[in-house]
Amino acid sequence: MKVLLVNGSPHENGNTFRALSEVAATLNTEGVDTEIVNIGRQPVPGCIACGMCGRTGRCTFHDDPYHKVMHAVKDGIDGLVVGSPVYYGGPNGSLCALLDRVFYSLGPSLQFKPAASVVVCRRGGASAAFDRLNKYFTILNMPVVSSQYWNMAYGQTQGQVEQDEEGMQTMRTLGRNMAWMLRQLSGRPEQEPHVWTNFIR
Repeated sequence: MKVLLVNGSPHENGNTFRALSEVAATLNTEGVDTEIVNIGRQPVPGCIACGMCGRTGRCTFHDDPYHKVMHAVKDGIDGLVVGSPVYYGGPNGSLCALLDRVFYSLGPSLQFKPAASVVVCRRGGASAAFDRLNKYFTILNMPVVSSQYWNMAYGQTQGQVEQDEEGMQTMRTLGRNMAWMLRQLSGRPEQEPHVWTNFIR
């Protein structure tokens, strides 16, 4: 079993990475392989609704963050964890630009895989950012993995998140819960043909 963790912070070794690393380390002790992909600081294009991914199976843009996530997903992951710092009460914009493209172009490969989001903030906005990220999962039939509290931790400068003992424990609990859910799930539920209802005809 393997879980992909996406670090949506421009700081590759910052607090978001540290929180995700705590989840990954716990997954590893539970016998689950992990890979952390950092989106880094390069510009990440957003979806332009060109529809090319429907014809080619991949996004038309050729940026590294997308390619790293795409290859991991297509190589076969069993679960997904997405982490982000909180900017103005929401996730990092570059991360959302990436996720819009990933979930639109790779949706069939992500369906029914357990997923979780992790957010790190200085003081406020964590629950709003957490809610925003979880919406990606709930539109693709992905079971959302919970923890003992909302998956958030606090810290501003690099490494401060480690002082949030409850936050770090929440990350470890998330890792154990993800491993447990991966072991429990088998097969897929029967699905009805998708019905689309447009409000303007």
